[in-house]
Amino acid sequence: MTTAIAFQGRPGAYSDLACRTAFPGCPTLPCDTFELAIEAVHDGRAGLAMLPCENSLAGRVPDIHALLPESGLSIIGEHFQRVEHCLLGLPGATIAGVRRVHSHAVALGQVRRLVRELGVAAVVEADTAGSAQLVAAWGRPEDAAIASALAAEIYGLRVLRANVEDAAHNTTRFYVAALAPVAREASEPGLMTTFVFRVRNVPAALFKALGGFATNGVNMTKLESYMVDGQFTATQFLCDVDGHPEQPGLRLALEELSFFSNEVRVLGVYPRAAFRQESKQSFFEKEQKTLATQHPQPGLSE
Repeated sequence: MTTAIAFQGRPGAYSDLACRTAFPGCPTLPCDTFELAIEAVHDGRAGLAMLPCENSLAGRVPDIHALLPESGLSIIGEHFQRVEHCLLGLPGATIAGVRRVHSHAVALGQVRRLVRELGVAAVVEADTAGSAQLVAAWGRPEDAAIASALAAEIYGLRVLRANVEDAAHNTTRFYVAALAPVAREASEPGLMTTFVFRVRNVPAALFKALGGFATNGVNMTKLESYMVDGQFTATQFLCDVDGHPEQPGLRLALEELSFFSNEVRVLGVYPRAAFRQESKQSFFEKEQKTLATQHPQPGLSE
């Protein structure tokens, strides 16, 4: 693939890193806003958009939930990007000499342990990659940035310390969006479907609308609600489920949902990321180790 991938942020942002990781060798197109990233796909400057939808620490990305349903784009894939924060400084700078650490507010909130350890001032900037760009431009060894190793490479900075984030599981999930959907067969294994719907303003509407997913054995991995059109009674839901809309279980569940909803729109059918299976396997392995420690089998030595 040689088409450009649009993302929101500056070169070296974690969205830029996600593009390069998911599509190695593909050119990336930085955009100031999510709207401009979506527009770049529409006007042909990019073939895809890498849009963050949720983070394991910070939660959902509200802008994407509001923009994506009306964007005219289709979700054709998902990507999980591990967020590995690095402390970046000028070449020749030392950790002992750092007095101020610059980054996005969310990133600074994820490196509180480092800030306390170093006893430095945390300074909020517009974004992580932009912070690295500022530190490089200032040329002051007492200023450092929290950003990606990619940002260090782009802006000529040095990684003073890698993996400074407080939580090792810090991961961002992205939707990969394109102008046209990719046709998927119902028989293809490992698919997901993302859709939005609005329930009628009647008692127990949501309970009734979602009941079909339980009775038809459909696994729901995400359900987010948000207001639309500034109306407190008009709530829209964005949902991710396992399966293809033409598979019997999901087809029946969507039919039941349509009965209790004003509108149901599929935003994309796409393959599940391998990260999901790896994460699930890692979780079960950890649980098994915990159980083995708490309840050792008789006759077995440590």
